[in-house]
Amino acid sequence: MNIDEKNEEILEQIKEQSEQNVEIENTNETTTEENVSENVTFEDLGLDEYTLKAVAKKGFVTPSPIQVLAIPRLLTGDTNLIAKARTGTGKTAAFGLPIIQNIREKSDSVQALILEPTRELAVQTCTEMQSFADNNIPRTTVLYGGASYATQIKELKRGAEIVVGTPGRIKDHLERKTLDLSKIKYFILDEGDEMLDMGFIDDIEEIFRHANPNCRILLFSATMPQPILKIAGDFMGEYDIIQEEKVIDEALLIDQQYWMVKESEKIEALVRLIDMSPDFYGLVFTMTKSDADRVTRELDLKGYEAAALHGDIMQNQREKVLERFRLKKTRILVATDVAARGIDITGLSHVVNYSLPFDTATYVHRIGRTGRAGTTGIAVTFVRPEERRKLGFLTKNILKATKSELKEGKIPGIHEVLKIKEKRLMEELKSKLFEPQLSEENDSSNPLNKTEISLQTE
Repeated sequence: MNIDEKNEEILEQIKEQSEQNVEIENTNETTTEENVSENVTFEDLGLDEYTLKAVAKKGFVTPSPIQVLAIPRLLTGDTNLIAKARTGTGKTAAFGLPIIQNIREKSDSVQALILEPTRELAVQTCTEMQSFADNNIPRTTVLYGGASYATQIKELKRGAEIVVGTPGRIKDHLERKTLDLSKIKYFILDEGDEMLDMGFIDDIEEIFRHANPNCRILLFSATMPQPILKIAGDFMGEYDIIQEEKVIDEALLIDQQYWMVKESEKIEALVRLIDMSPDFYGLVFTMTKSDADRVTRELDLKGYEAAALHGDIMQNQREKVLERFRLKKTRILVATDVAARGIDITGLSHVVNYSLPFDTATYVHRIGRTGRAGTTGIAVTFVRPEERRKLGFLTKNILKATKSELKEGKIPGIHEVLKIKEKRLMEELKSKLFEPQLSEENDSSNPLNKTEISLQTE
């Protein structure tokens, strides 16, 4: 098997594991990634003023493609993440900047573990993480073989929120009980394929067993061989994969709109969209599991039957939720991207992006669930005023990817909504009033019914 055939086999494994019909081609990967980061700034990615100062101090100007894809997810999402990224593409900043931003205070326990295959990479990553920190917080230390245990233990006792290390030495400290990973929030496995080539798979699995089972796992690797996918399956549970965008050949039969709306007004905007569409049958995508629960709860309180679907929903309950949705007993399904993976339901009238998607690939995958089989669909994306710049970047790439334009729409006014609801209620009332009368007329005019009545009389 030559190199190209092997790469194709690996990429096929990724596609099957993620349950997405997204084709990844190595030949156009660089070109696509260059398009991703065009005209995007670090500020657009959601970094705060302290982290932006660190970025400026480092001399970073334009985020790399992997940073554009990873940073927003790690700042606002809550899923585990697999990222295909080569050495030298800015991976450390991709996971390092969000972690630094989310760990602002000293802690009595380790908050993040970063595994590297070699001591050189471990030292380099530790130095890079320290350069992002503000006033030396969070504190970062490095653990690797060949160095003094006493010095490393002293560093750990002094306190470190972030530990960078090689698998062998991390495992040794766990066995000596000089390192506790039971409270970590982040587990980063960097250069995953290199670690496998160096025979660290058993050590990695052992380290996972000592880690907080509820920590967020981030896996960065240049390739995705089967053992990497096995680790993902064994320890990561549900996860998202950062991958290049899929370009379609024909324009989607979807009316794509975006509505400018404040965060506090999104529920009202969603309700108006539903009220304007008497046959609303759609998916509402949220960024996090807690958002999905909150939106579902608020819709329920307003009298709209909705169901949530995310990673915390048990499998048997998930199946019940999906079955009700397929049968249209529930017409509003609020879901996260990972939970919605693999859902294949036809006839959806709407897809609503309750939050602006991270990237074009996510957007296209979401809205592609409506407008299928030659039918038309409606995709509405809620955009906060402060997201205008990010919207501009997405709009241009969406046009390339979908061959159709994302246009600004107008939130229906309350009088417009009330007028439509009133018309609908009148039609329903007429239907109920005249249906019995029509039924009686049909009964009396039907010769069979007359015969039946006559027989009963006799």
